[in-house]
Amino acid sequence: MTTADRAALADELSDLNREVLAIEGRTFRHRGFKERVIRERTGLSPFAYFVHLNGLIDQPAALRHAPAVVNRLRARRTSARGDEHEEGGGGDGSRAVPVL
Repeated sequence: MTTADRAALADELSDLNREVLAIEGRTFRHRGFKERVIRERTGLSPFAYFVHLNGLIDQPAALRHAPAVVNRLRARRTSARGDEHEEGGGGDGSRAVPVL
């Protein structure tokens, strides 16, 4: 991929969306630290962040920008939804906590 191709991909995503994907590409040892990074770097509450993230990973531009991260998150979401149905979830897909 050329530098021009990378620049074109970056233009497809907002700064917030690139930041969210960058955060998801990191590994955090403690949940509290990730929540602090989310608030400081995005200005979103953790709940709003995960709602935003769930929508973001469905965007083709996000997949092109960070394919490994997006595919990992999609797989995790699919797995979590499958677990919800096995546990006798309501089947309407609603949850009190974001899937990711």
